[in-house]
Amino acid sequence: MHFSIPETEVRSDENGSTYVAYNIHVNGVLHCRVRYSQLLGLHEQIKKEYGNNVVPAFPPKKIFTLTPAEVEQRREQLEKYMQAVRQDPILGSSDMFNSFLRKAQQETQQIPTEEVQLEIYLSNGQVKVNILTSDQTEDVLEAVASKLDLPDELVGYFSLFLVQERGDGGCTYVRKLQEFELPYVSITSLHSPDYRIVLRKSYWDTAYDSDVMDDRVGLNLLYSQTVSDIERGWILVNKEQQRQLKSLQEKGSKKEFIRLAQTLKYYGYIKFDPCITDFPEKGCHVIVSAGNNELNFHIKLPNDQMKEGSFKVTRMRCWRVTSSQVPVTNGTANPSSSSKCDVKLELAFEYLMSKDRLQWVTITSQQAIMMSICLQSMVDELMVKKSGGSLKKMQKKRLNGSFQRSDSQQAVKSPPLLDSPDASREQVVKISTKLSSVSLRGLSSSNSTGDIRGNDFHGNYAFEGIGDDDL
Repeated sequence: MHFSIPETEVRSDENGSTYVAYNIHVNGVLHCRVRYSQLLGLHEQIKKEYGNNVVPAFPPKKIFTLTPAEVEQRREQLEKYMQAVRQDPILGSSDMFNSFLRKAQQETQQIPTEEVQLEIYLSNGQVKVNILTSDQTEDVLEAVASKLDLPDELVGYFSLFLVQERGDGGCTYVRKLQEFELPYVSITSLHSPDYRIVLRKSYWDTAYDSDVMDDRVGLNLLYSQTVSDIERGWILVNKEQQRQLKSLQEKGSKKEFIRLAQTLKYYGYIKFDPCITDFPEKGCHVIVSAGNNELNFHIKLPNDQMKEGSFKVTRMRCWRVTSSQVPVTNGTANPSSSSKCDVKLELAFEYLMSKDRLQWVTITSQQAIMMSICLQSMVDELMVKKSGGSLKKMQKKRLNGSFQRSDSQQAVKSPPLLDSPDASREQVVKISTKLSSVSLRGLSSSNSTGDIRGNDFHGNYAFEGIGDDDL
């Protein structure tokens, strides 16, 4: 997740004394407001627990009132501190750090701890669960599972996602809800009926579908998600396949329906909103989908030619997410005339195009964080599978608190963090070189002339095929 402190505020406490509040944003959205003394307290706790050698540098106390320049300097230092803590494989996933952020979020939004009902959306409806406003993401997920009678051993196969409904009937996956936030507070603080919390499977390997389908509730959840993905055009279906699927639906053959869907193009993928990429040239419009251990591109070139291709996660050496402030001009020609700024997010990954040739590919998208989380979870699964483990064992370890990580800021276990070329940017996630390399393959423009595509870009092969013997 992308942490930043883009602004400060002068506020008054209950005694009327003024202080500087530092606004911590996650993915460009305000998460909480904290005072310097609160962050200093967190720093002292972390230092006591983990030692001076682990904890990043913290801006020192000042005896006198800070000047505006000093406030700005402290803001920058605190921002780097928060980013460094979050990116650390131990500190960023510690309960101490996450508890601090959860408490600060609740205090900022001024939502008292009380019993409430929270609506969670499924692919074919919704359920209401009784929770506390202070319940963290894992607590809410377990409450949903209990309400649905989903077995404990399958809870970790699913996650809660923040989704924005669009006017055209589509939806935008904003992010997977994290361990440092309170779902009720997160959804309430948005003050918009367009946002929903959605339950969706959180794994990529279709082999795990068998575990889910062995349970009645799991089968129904997976079946309804598959039907929904087909209806929204995320899974491509031709006329004959559509006929077969309809026949299986009428018979109530849910397992057979899913098994047929597993053979279809883009089964299990998450599709993102149209965005911009610099590959194969700057300014290309692209629709990105994540699944099958790859990012799939449907590209519209500046000459209106359509291309398609895939970037395998096992050929990505590393990736990073960066953010920048873009002035909102409000229709004026002079950007400086507006004090408001939008956050511009970019996902960039370094890709092995051919033997000894690496190239950076950049995607400019407000869903860059979600894309990064998808890549990270793909790496997690590959590393677990390579070590001889299974998703079920991994989820049990997580429930027992023995397996923790920072979803979007680090790879699992051995892959180290690299310094970003720009010191002011987020650090880079490096993928283990032990993962077997997989070639970039071209994808044909269609399965048949009867494809149901929605608004997909389509066309001929986008990229030159690369065989494993090139590596």
